[in-house]
Amino acid sequence: QVQVVESGGGLVQAGGSLRLSCTTSGLSFANRAMGWFRQAAGKSREGVSCISWGGSTSYVDSVKDRFTISRDVAKNIFYLQMNSLKPEDTAMYYCAVRRSTLTRCSLSESQNDYWGQGTQVTVSS
Repeated sequence: QVQVVESGGGLVQAGGSLRLSCTTSGLSFANRAMGWFRQAAGKSREGVSCISWGGSTSYVDSVKDRFTISRDVAKNIFYLQMNSLKPEDTAMYYCAVRRSTLTRCSLSESQNDYWGQGTQVTVSS
């Protein structure tokens, strides 16, 4: 059974930084695409950033130049480094992994198969 687990959320002041981590049991990150999503209160879930099996990355415009996605395949973990955080970044953050290998990543929910339970990020003004 595949389990996906996020960690690293918390409360931070505007302008601060956090690093989220995501790891799995029962699923290797090798040759797979993965991504980060978030859902703010009262809003639908949106794709934030993703990384394809080959290493190419995508970001939603609102986080470009502030967030960085990376991975360590050997450790089966990937990260979202979030800098210059803003109150509007407050949300539950989820990591997701695509089942198929050798695919490009997607910021579309429906294209991702395995999900974590989420980690809360709260940015105070």
